[in-house]
Amino acid sequence: MLHAEGPMLTVDVGERTAERIDIDDVLENTIGGRAAATALAHDRIPFDADPLGPENRAYLSTGPMQMSQMSFTGRMNMTGLSPLTDGLVSTNAGGYLSRNFTGAGLSVLEVTGQSDELLAIHVTDGPDGPEVEFEEVPELEGAEVSRVSGYMDTHHDLGPENCITIGPAGENLVRFASVMTFDNRAFGRGGIGAVLGSKNVKCVTFEGDSSPDIEIPDPPAMDVHREAATSDDLFRRQGTTSATEFINDNFSLPTRYFDDYRFERIENIGGDAVEGKKYKKGACSQCAYACKLPTKDEIRGVETEGPEFETVYSFGTSQGVDDIVDVMISNDLCDELGMDTISAGVTVAAYLKSEDEFGNAELAHETVEKIAHREGIGDSLAEGVDRCHEDLGVDNYTVKGMEFAAHDGRTLHGQGLSYAVANRGADHMYGGMLGLEYAGEVDPEGTLGKAETLAGLENHNVIRDSGIVCAFGGEQGYLTEERVAQLLDADYERLQEVGARTVARERHFNNKRGKDVVDDDLPYEIPDLAEAVQEYYEARGWSEDGTVPDASVNSVAPAGADD
Repeated sequence: MLHAEGPMLTVDVGERTAERIDIDDVLENTIGGRAAATALAHDRIPFDADPLGPENRAYLSTGPMQMSQMSFTGRMNMTGLSPLTDGLVSTNAGGYLSRNFTGAGLSVLEVTGQSDELLAIHVTDGPDGPEVEFEEVPELEGAEVSRVSGYMDTHHDLGPENCITIGPAGENLVRFASVMTFDNRAFGRGGIGAVLGSKNVKCVTFEGDSSPDIEIPDPPAMDVHREAATSDDLFRRQGTTSATEFINDNFSLPTRYFDDYRFERIENIGGDAVEGKKYKKGACSQCAYACKLPTKDEIRGVETEGPEFETVYSFGTSQGVDDIVDVMISNDLCDELGMDTISAGVTVAAYLKSEDEFGNAELAHETVEKIAHREGIGDSLAEGVDRCHEDLGVDNYTVKGMEFAAHDGRTLHGQGLSYAVANRGADHMYGGMLGLEYAGEVDPEGTLGKAETLAGLENHNVIRDSGIVCAFGGEQGYLTEERVAQLLDADYERLQEVGARTVARERHFNNKRGKDVVDDDLPYEIPDLAEAVQEYYEARGWSEDGTVPDASVNSVAPAGADD
């Protein structure tokens, strides 16, 4: 089985130390990316750790596909204990970071401890492996993301493609703060930006020429690349927003904080509206598909990348906002301030509902700023909907503390089941029954009989996030199961086992923090959910209370420094 190569670099920012650790056994059993980081996090983060304490660890990890020249491989993974969900969470981002990260000579970065001073960490390839320099950067306190990039350019001749960065939201421990790379690509869900903020880490840079030599099977690598380059998919022009009108017509697009299922003015903020503001092509590293969305509006002076569909939902339909430029402004604010657009947008929508101000984009923009700086009402909203909904007097539309993505589980019942049982909460990228239900391959009505399919999808998404390949390559038909197995030089059944073990490790860690069947629930009713959850546990081989037996989770990671 193909896997990432290179040591883990563990950096203790409190002690200002760095250590290279051989993790070959971990990588050989996990591929890399999310699976490797989850194994490390499970074995090295104390089960009783404070998500915002020094004992939590943040992982940045790569997979073997980042050594290829194939499209759909410009991504990386981050994993840690989430301050939003209080469980393990993994999130990934595109851009151009991956090749610079591997060039520094490592497969995984682990950040632990807590610094007394605001730091930038510089990782470079040395003669004996990756090396670290710590730089105190008090002048970057409160800086927005693009200003940090400017500083790194001026002082270190490094671009945004060399950096991961947090904005003011991360410094202020907003529970859904993101980690940004390339200024506008986000490790978005779960609040890993707040984890770095709690450690007083503003930025980490990577530079070097020591990428491992991993031979990627061809075929199918260049077949995938060629097909991506010659595609005439609407998705290439409109990105994820290309499906906005379709989803709206399926009554699965939450509107005005879940009061409705469909937005009546969708043409103002859908795929055509976004494409109308697009002024050039945008891509991730090595990717010929180029589905990103650089947009601008000269009249109002905004230039951003996006919005993608989920931001159209969270800052558009969910808030009752029908002007695409207003959504672009919200998108840009979240990128600069360093916040997940889904959680931020839904949280602002909850606030607009409480104030009877749906459609007030100006208030939404002001509120985003207040959240990032924890000013006024923003201090409460920065905790997320789960923790502030009672103060607002609104319903708690979250699962395990995470705000809902679009693709309404009240309409797509299999997707509702997916939200309920997902280890990281109400996120559409964890399991993803939505694709099968939209396509009519699975009846969207009902939950029973879907658990085994859902478990297989979750396993597949671990493989995707460990390889690491872009979800859109699979969704658009370029990275089939057969091709993924060829690329990773393994039977697909073996890869599914890697996925299942990773999901079990996430669940086992969360069990140790007190999560069980009670947490696998929804804030709304769908048919036979409790029975379907039990079918899911049976498919996974877990206990009826939603727990994973200790004996079924084997340790593969080196012990933590304090063990």
